[in-house]
Amino acid sequence: MENIQIPSADELRDLLVQIAEMYMPFGMYGPAKFPPKGCPISDLPSEYLDWFAQRGWPKGKLGYLMQQTFLIKNSGLDHLFNPFRNARGGFCKYPKKS
Repeated sequence: MENIQIPSADELRDLLVQIAEMYMPFGMYGPAKFPPKGCPISDLPSEYLDWFAQRGWPKGKLGYLMQQTFLIKNSGLDHLFNPFRNARGGFCKYPKKS
């Protein structure tokens, strides 16, 4: 059996903060459709994250945080992001068409 490292409470809190502060910089949830910064990755739909899981994560910190977001959401722990959502006024919403 693989030796799985369980993060400490501080490490988990730091990870959640990093995820909450990261916005999608490109694509259908990027700044072009969700101005000015894009959609927070904590609000990305599971289906969108699943697409990346199947085809490959972006490189670097963004990819790592998206992968962690995917694992958290698929573990039934999406509610951990609620304090961050509440602080910014709720879930990311699609902009109104003009």
